[in-house]
Amino acid sequence: MAHGDITHIDIPVTDMAKAAEFYSGLFGWQIAEMPGFEGYPMWQAPNQISGGGLAPRDDGFTQPRSYVEVDSIDETVAKAKEAGATVAREKSEISPTSWWAVIIDPDGNAIGLYEGTTDASGS
Repeated sequence: MAHGDITHIDIPVTDMAKAAEFYSGLFGWQIAEMPGFEGYPMWQAPNQISGGGLAPRDDGFTQPRSYVEVDSIDETVAKAKEAGATVAREKSEISPTSWWAVIIDPDGNAIGLYEGTTDASGS
């Protein structure tokens, strides 16, 4: 993926098993927990490109959230803040080679940011 591409979509759910059954049956998504990400089943669309996760719903996460790949979360957050965004979640580590954060755009939309790679080889 390149800078600016949507790389991941999280869907908030209250019942992981029920949600996995619903989305796999409805759209043919492959849904499975990955090692190191237990309790966060990942989904992949039949095109083998689109994907994301089923994440626990909570007061701060009630609607699906898209993640955009960026070269630098720090630089993107600074630029977003200059343009009127706020930070909902500071940069956090996913793995030793990847990070995420969430900004709120001037219209109140939550947009996830993703930097790095989750591939074990670091590529």
